[in-house]
Amino acid sequence: LPVKKKPRTFYSAEQLEELEKMFQEDHYPDSEKRREIAAVVGVTPQRILVWFQNRRAKWRRLQKLSIKGNRKYPASSA
Repeated sequence: LPVKKKPRTFYSAEQLEELEKMFQEDHYPDSEKRREIAAVVGVTPQRILVWFQNRRAKWRRLQKLSIKGNRKYPASSA
């Protein structure tokens, strides 16, 4: 049987701003915190869970890139 995929959730600028603010506070919100965020943002806690998973992946990817960049061009100690 084909698996029914959930349609992509599109977030408004205001929702993204709120989600990013919450991400800065905590990268791993517990289920209670996810429910609170979901109520504020106006989506389901499951969508919040997925958003945070994806955001952490993006954060790790950016961390790796910045470390690689620092190795490639080390700051000169003058």
